[in-house]
Amino acid sequence: MANEQKKYDVAIIGSGIGGSTLASVLARQGLSVIVFEGGQHPRFTIGESMILETSEAMRALAEFYDVPELAYYSSENFYNYIGTQHGVKRHFSFVHHTPGKHVDVRKTLQAVIPKMPYGHEIHITRQDSDYFLTSVAISYGATILQNTFIKDINVQPDGVEIITNKEKTYHAEYIIDAGGMKSILAQKFNWRHRDLMSHSRTIFTHMIDVPGFNEVTMPHQEYGHPYPLSQGTLHHIFKGGWLWIIPFNNHPASTNPLCSVGLQLDPRLYPQRDDLTPEEDFREFIKQFPDMEAQLKDAKAVRDWMRIDRLQYSAHHIVGDRFALLAHAAGFIDPLYSKGLYVTHAQIFLIADLLLKAKKTGDYSAEAFASLEPITLDYINMHDRIVASSFKSWHNFKLWNVYEALWLLGAYLEYLSLVTNRFRASNRDEYIQLMQGHKLAGGGFPLFFQIQEKIDALMDQVNPEDEADVDRTVAEIKKLFEQFPWMSSAFKDLLNGKNHLPDNKIRWNLLNRRIGFMGSGEYRKHFFGEKSALALLKKAIEDQFKYSIPALNRKRKTRARLAWQTSLIPSPSPERGRESPLLSGEG
Repeated sequence: MANEQKKYDVAIIGSGIGGSTLASVLARQGLSVIVFEGGQHPRFTIGESMILETSEAMRALAEFYDVPELAYYSSENFYNYIGTQHGVKRHFSFVHHTPGKHVDVRKTLQAVIPKMPYGHEIHITRQDSDYFLTSVAISYGATILQNTFIKDINVQPDGVEIITNKEKTYHAEYIIDAGGMKSILAQKFNWRHRDLMSHSRTIFTHMIDVPGFNEVTMPHQEYGHPYPLSQGTLHHIFKGGWLWIIPFNNHPASTNPLCSVGLQLDPRLYPQRDDLTPEEDFREFIKQFPDMEAQLKDAKAVRDWMRIDRLQYSAHHIVGDRFALLAHAAGFIDPLYSKGLYVTHAQIFLIADLLLKAKKTGDYSAEAFASLEPITLDYINMHDRIVASSFKSWHNFKLWNVYEALWLLGAYLEYLSLVTNRFRASNRDEYIQLMQGHKLAGGGFPLFFQIQEKIDALMDQVNPEDEADVDRTVAEIKKLFEQFPWMSSAFKDLLNGKNHLPDNKIRWNLLNRRIGFMGSGEYRKHFFGEKSALALLKKAIEDQFKYSIPALNRKRKTRARLAWQTSLIPSPSPERGRESPLLSGEG
């Protein structure tokens, strides 16, 4: 029960996936936590498509902070833990459209997600995941006040005073604002800004009766794709925008008929139609693309349509004395590439560590939390950069054909670094040290940032309506890729016209000492340090077993937090924070 007289270690505004995850971590580690939630769970929200980077960040949080439940949404292997109302995600797919024309199979991309070693990604039903994680936070001792809005916050030298809409006052040493775009602290200190490169508006809802795109066009075999387009996140892309299709009913065990649908448009090309309802605005726009319209013509919304005139925003600062902005309170760019949840979980890892240290030292100053600000802003700014260039590349498919390779290269290197960082680190401090220099994409590798900056500069300069200029730019970008010796052969194949990544990621050239998986020179030193191939292989095999369906099902029967097993909750490890008995099977 909440106590107005008690001074909590940490107060959190918002119990979405960010606020509830942070509350779970801090409460698990012994801090007193109070969370203020303006709404009530379960509630609708978006941010439903998982990516490899987010899943790996979840595993790192689960292991280093002894909160095994945080890994439950990291792959399809956890369906027995979280339920089958969540969809499966076997790929990221893109279909390029031209007004008035049917799609060309050559203008598609299916970026297949590896099944090994953790299982495929999932489409999260957020009203269930956020409710579950809020319950997890409560189970570890956090106090959650739902239907409670914040009226005012007074940041004082010796603590923070929080006044609710119910005229009750609470006190804490530190406050985290995870309240989204309307962050009370960002507004209070005039930190909010929209000085960003990307520019999009959105219309979205949940629907039923959305057929697979292959059903209204042609089978996936005729596209040359390994999987049906319905078995992953589908992006319909076109000049000035894109439309997401995220089904939850795309596997045999699914118990959820819903499909998330959202349209993003550059309002400088496609201004909002205030004379139309959001649904009319949506339907009127997609009429120009015959295959897109065919997929959605019989689909029915099951909730009110949402329309937002500008998605992008950021903050001048992230931390102040005794407070910080988390997740979408810090900034948001676009749902493209599903990076938002990754930014959130990367922030949580660092801020949780800073709060645990502040509990010991009593130092809650902005200076003590200063390291959170640059990494958060670097992540937001990199996403802004990639989204802006992607939108521009869709004006001309030849540009997208080369820019997709940069996005994929950046995502692959980031994921590789996250996994090897977890393997290499023996404690949280080591992991955080290895994460220095990360900027959302590229895994913190300086040579990636060099070619990324050059390619994005070329994208800024090109005129996509001038075919000669486009051809020159494409040639220059391909030369830059040739100068990056660690470019995967699968990505090179895309540059040469292939429209999908291979389903089977195991290839003999991965064992090549110079150009194989571990690369050489600066690349090998950056991503693998002193770890040998044998040591990494051993860790990978152990991980594959630990996160396999048989192992997880066995742990669920013997050591999961079921009603009759609550006595099995162990005390957390304050330093290493790894190998929780609830997940690893040790007890």
